[in-house]
Amino acid sequence: MDTRRAFVKKGIAGLVTGGILSQSAFAEDFVFEKKPDTFRLAMAGFSFVNFKLDESLEMMKKTDVHYLCIKDFHLPYKSTAEEITAFHEKLKQAGVTGYAVGPIYTKTPQDIDNAFDYAKRVGVKLIVGIPNHEDLKYVSDKVKETGIRYAIHNHGPEDKLYPNATSINNLIKDLDPGLGICFDMGHNRRDNQDSVADLGKYSKRIFDIHLKNVTAATKDGKTCELGRGIIDIPAFVKMLRKVKYDGCCSLEYEKDMKDPLAGIAESVGYFKGVCDAVS
Repeated sequence: MDTRRAFVKKGIAGLVTGGILSQSAFAEDFVFEKKPDTFRLAMAGFSFVNFKLDESLEMMKKTDVHYLCIKDFHLPYKSTAEEITAFHEKLKQAGVTGYAVGPIYTKTPQDIDNAFDYAKRVGVKLIVGIPNHEDLKYVSDKVKETGIRYAIHNHGPEDKLYPNATSINNLIKDLDPGLGICFDMGHNRRDNQDSVADLGKYSKRIFDIHLKNVTAATKDGKTCELGRGIIDIPAFVKMLRKVKYDGCCSLEYEKDMKDPLAGIAESVGYFKGVCDAVS
């Protein structure tokens, strides 16, 4: 009996060892190194319209997001050099980089001059803006003059100027290549456009993305948590990679704006999970 037990134990040990070795060898055949994405997750400053800068940075820290599109309610247009320096120091202490300013609405060439001056003083190379159609050539000239890129934001079916990405592209396609699109994928879908396909079509002119999902492809569609809307986010991530998008995907969370942390956290976690899962 002892001999038989010893034989069985020895056999089991051999099977286990062999299994482990086989699994190890099998795994080694399928090991691959995941390349880092060229795009970065960020926050659109408007998500924090009801919060002071310190509170906003604390939410970014909790959700592990490190890039911010700066809004004027956190850094006013008339900020002094000292105030701008202090602002950037506060961001640095929180592990956050301000990468752009806006959206900025402009009505005149002087407003556009002020926007470019603001971006220069803040030290960013991208403005998100909404200029009038008649001022587009002027914006294009300012882009060429300053080297600061300008991304026009679309706002859906209610927007008479720029309802979707196609409307922007048709107006700027013959202007300076530094004049492009801030692609609000949610508003684009609310205008009954295909946001995944449009990312592919206009990728060379898309400098910034407002990352969001919506409940319907109509003007009644509302912003919702990123994983709960009608836009196919895994397909969107695949398209980001296909076109080699290298800008920021700025989460613009416009639901529960007086208490947004839970929705922001869910959306950030969902986006990161999709990026990890989608090959």
